[in-house]
Amino acid sequence: MLLSAALLALATVGLVVVATFLLGLILTLLTGLTVFFLGPALCSKSIDLKDKFGTWAVVTGSTDGIGRAYAEELAKRGINLVLVSRSIEKLSAVAAQLGAKYNVLVRIIVADFSKGESIYESIDQQLADIPVGILVNNVGSQYSYPMYVGEVPPDQIWSIININIGATTMMTRIVLRGMKLRGKGAIVNMSSGSECQPLPFMTIYAASKVFVKSFSAALRNEYQDSGITVQHLSPLFINTKMNAFSHRLQEDGIFVPSAATYAKSAINTLGKLDHTTGYWAHGIQYWFTEFPPVWMRTIIGGLINKGFRNDYFKGMQNNNNMQKH
Repeated sequence: MLLSAALLALATVGLVVVATFLLGLILTLLTGLTVFFLGPALCSKSIDLKDKFGTWAVVTGSTDGIGRAYAEELAKRGINLVLVSRSIEKLSAVAAQLGAKYNVLVRIIVADFSKGESIYESIDQQLADIPVGILVNNVGSQYSYPMYVGEVPPDQIWSIININIGATTMMTRIVLRGMKLRGKGAIVNMSSGSECQPLPFMTIYAASKVFVKSFSAALRNEYQDSGITVQHLSPLFINTKMNAFSHRLQEDGIFVPSAATYAKSAINTLGKLDHTTGYWAHGIQYWFTEFPPVWMRTIIGGLINKGFRNDYFKGMQNNNNMQKH
């Protein structure tokens, strides 16, 4: 009797686990189909971001990669831009290109977010007369390649902390008062699929993205009655220079899209989903990533990063050999 009861209990637990797995997969697929495929196909008119959130957007880290691509997608929709980055040459070039191509107003703010607290008073002053409707907290800092914590240079550690945590927090604080007074606005926080588990060999980076995830969820709750949308994006691998440590991440594909492909997809989710990867294939990957227990994800993540670490050193060795010849 006891054995039969135990087997019945185990079978019931197994059934619940399988049902939960299948239900989660079905919901993920339905959401993805609706947001990324059926919605755009059935309704050609997308959300008017200008009307819903405002006529100005601030994009940090806006001269390369996702930030540059996202800024262009906003400009396509007629939204004026404030581009924030550390290179005045790159900022000026991107501002001129987007302003001329899409006939929008473009301002620039030169700021090196790795410097920490000292830069924000100036940014606040430069944004004082701009009714910011959308803030895209895109700027990010990553390891130059997968490393043990003891190998990470101190300047890279502080860069990750000051940029991934500090910039997201302080830029949000700067725009919140105006958004609350106007009763509308959107804050888009760029996280990463690395938030799903402790991630060996990208330990500090992944931990900083857990902060972004938690910060976004709590912020959304705090301002839920203020008309402010807080969206948390969690992309997986994208073909950008941030992932240049592995040749496998420098080729466009279904699961490693270009920055332009990702941004075009992600911006269409704004105002529809509070938390999303922003890209349909990443959504499927993210769901499968979250299903195993954390200890298993941690082991798998460490093995994947060891592979990328080997890619980096092989690439360095090949470059050295080519230089010798």
